Amino acid sequence: DALRKIITTLAVKNEEIQNFIYALKQMLQNVEANSTKVQEDLEGEFQSLYSLLDELKEGMLMKIKQDRASRTYELQNQLAACTKALESSEELLEMANQTLEGAENHDFNQAAKQIKDSVTMAPAFRLSLKAKVSDNMSHLMVDFTQERHMLQSLKFLPVPSAPEIDMAESLVADNCVTLVWRMPDEDSKIDHYVLEYRKTNFEGPPRVKEDQPWMVIEGIKQTEYTLTGLRFDMKYMNFRVKACNKAVAGEFSEPVTLETRAFMFRLDASTCHQNLKVEELSVEWDAMGGKVQDIKAREKDGKGRTASPVNSPARCLQSPKRMPSARGGRDRFTAESYTVLGDSLIDGGDHYWEMRYDRDSKAFGVGVAYRTLGKFDQLGKTSSSWCIHLNNWLQVSFTAKHNNKAKVLDMPVPDCIGVYCNFHEGFLSFYNARTKQLLHSFKAKFTQPVLPAFMVWCGSFHVYSGLQVPSAVKCLQKRNSTTSSSNASLT
Repeated sequence: DALRKIITTLAVKNEEIQNFIYALKQMLQNVEANSTKVQEDLEGEFQSLYSLLDELKEGMLMKIKQDRASRTYELQNQLAACTKALESSEELLEMANQTLEGAENHDFNQAAKQIKDSVTMAPAFRLSLKAKVSDNMSHLMVDFTQERHMLQSLKFLPVPSAPEIDMAESLVADNCVTLVWRMPDEDSKIDHYVLEYRKTNFEGPPRVKEDQPWMVIEGIKQTEYTLTGLRFDMKYMNFRVKACNKAVAGEFSEPVTLETRAFMFRLDASTCHQNLKVEELSVEWDAMGGKVQDIKAREKDGKGRTASPVNSPARCLQSPKRMPSARGGRDRFTAESYTVLGDSLIDGGDHYWEMRYDRDSKAFGVGVAYRTLGKFDQLGKTSSSWCIHLNNWLQVSFTAKHNNKAKVLDMPVPDCIGVYCNFHEGFLSFYNARTKQLLHSFKAKFTQPVLPAFMVWCGSFHVYSGLQVPSAVKCLQKRNSTTSSSNASLT
């Protein structure tokens, strides 16, 4: 047995050595291939430098030649003009001497006058005796001392240092995250940065094992980046950054964790009307919902009568997936209360969510309600719910409702509505989610926690949660809390 153990140990060790030998041989091949590649790259880089220097040299030589040709042309023209003027002047001088020698002649005065006129018009007296161009070519001199020093300092690319994320300059607002970082040392060779982020529910340094994968953004040229349109469905986000040059990437920065506080909820299928089909954050009115329940009920009890949705035995069965409800065993809305509630209570702070509805819907509503909202209660028709309501059936109306009182909202109905709820201050405001125009604002005194509440009839809608309160809404709410608004409440 001991010998077998020794043999097994030796066999394992031999296999390890064989694997290591294979790895070494592979590394030798890689060294050859990689060294050939970097040598070719180096030659290519130097060749590009040579080509660039040759181009610069040709361009500068051409500049010198053009300047020389231009100056030569100007000086030759001026020289030709001066030579011609000198010849003309010498002829006049000879003519004047000959005329002076014949001063006794009777035509002396006329000849002298002609010479005078010729001298006045002579090119010699209209000629500038200053050279048009200089013979100094010092403006085309060069001094490449600095460039030589730069070339002498050429070396292999260093591995970039790890960036440092500036938490003080980084910002989380409006479902956007702006991350700012800096390099510990100046590095002109950096080509771009790579940013990685992921969501988490754990505060503090990122954990090694995390359910969420790192999301990657490459090719960032600046030392800051803004992520927009995020859905904050988890409490925190981890971030890390690395710098890259043309050849290699550096180490990641120390990861940081930023809080992404937002109101995250889902739709509670256990509270929805049987005619509403709930899939995550989408709801669709289904006319067959009640009939399906009736058919199941008749098949179960064997009776031929038509069971109403209210009396259907299927309505009394508790779904095994349903969380315990605090509504006294009433697990669904019924009759004309086509309602579904959110699954997260609001008992403090300020929160915001949005709803986009199908414009073909015959009716829809959005607001908040107490958990005690009755089984048959419609949103806005009791003291336990507040909402805005659109009726597209027969007569179109857009109203704000509470405690069975309605106020007509004389404005276009947006296709996406934002809801703001400040529990402690008692504000429930509705906005055009795209323009942030205030549609209506309730001022209430909530006596118990509220839930997001929705209704739809013959239509559908989609809910957006995980949103922060937009800055524009915060500003408008601050103004609304200090001034009395005409839309403040229903009377």
